[in-house]
Amino acid sequence: MTVIERDAPMLSFAAHDTHRSVTRFSLLAVAAGTVLAVSGVPRVDLHGPLHHVGIMDPLCGGTRAAFLLSQGDLTGAWTYNPVVFPLAAAAALVLLRTMLGALSGRWVTVRVGRRRVLVLLLVLAVAALEVRQQFHADLLMAAWPS
Repeated sequence: MTVIERDAPMLSFAAHDTHRSVTRFSLLAVAAGTVLAVSGVPRVDLHGPLHHVGIMDPLCGGTRAAFLLSQGDLTGAWTYNPVVFPLAAAAALVLLRTMLGALSGRWVTVRVGRRRVLVLLLVLAVAALEVRQQFHADLLMAAWPS
């Protein structure tokens, strides 16, 4: 018998959706993206107070990037905020998992090992995105074309 490392990632199957909150969030994100694709970028100011003094946050430009991604403008989406690509891919994978689980009655369940390493990588990625977005402050503060 082989000893499985406790921190190793594990893929298994369950008889029900053990990640319901992730499924619901992904459905909500796809619904919001669909509304955004149909209705366009909101005309109301969604920015926090720091945005108006030139301090960008990592999600700044996300609405415009999601809209551009929904329109097929990959370069424009990347320019405004590249985080839309992994988020869209993750939502697509979760919804694929949901469809397969609903059809087969077997839900893929993922247990992530080495959470501290993943948290550290996530913190570093968010910090890098923050720096990147700050370099694009002029673009992100510009008005969206009508």
